[in-house]
Amino acid sequence: MWSFEELAISKGYRYIAGVDEAGRGPLAGPVVSAAVILPRSFSCPGIADSKKLTPLKREKFYSIIMEQAVASGTAFATSEEIDLINILQASLLSMKRAVQKMSISDGSQLIPDYLLIDGIFTIESEKIDQEAIVHGDARSISIAAASILAKVTRDRIMQGLHFQYPCYGFDKHKGYPTKLHKEAIVDHGPSPAHRKTFRGVKEFIR
Repeated sequence: MWSFEELAISKGYRYIAGVDEAGRGPLAGPVVSAAVILPRSFSCPGIADSKKLTPLKREKFYSIIMEQAVASGTAFATSEEIDLINILQASLLSMKRAVQKMSISDGSQLIPDYLLIDGIFTIESEKIDQEAIVHGDARSISIAAASILAKVTRDRIMQGLHFQYPCYGFDKHKGYPTKLHKEAIVDHGPSPAHRKTFRGVKEFIR
């Protein structure tokens, strides 16, 4: 899990950040990204891609990562931005924002000099050396940590949206297209939090 980080260090990079997003597939809510730089002493047995962890374990690992991280940043692109520029571009935008928001514990900004990004796309507009890694959340410790920060942050946002729009059950499915969620859209129509250009939503705009 450290091989990509070690290779970057061998090339002279000092601050290597893992970057990942959560929420490309849901019908509602933002897409959230996180960027994190871990110290070489980082220890968190069992860390893995956030999708393979229970919510309880994600919360536990979130705290451990935040306690030990050299620097971290989280950011999002709204459902309105997703509708405007498409989900891929919104995901890359949220990643760029997460990198730009990276800070250390005292709030001071820390910009990394190398990015390890989950997937097949780099952040074209970001002037930092970077590498896209397919299935990076299972191959890079930094990306795995970023996936957990992004997922937990997004789940918390969706919990907040549940209190605004309780009839949709966002607290249960976090905006993903479950049977419960799709039935709620049919019954109530889309909420302001829904992605109006997504199939399963756009058909029910009144």
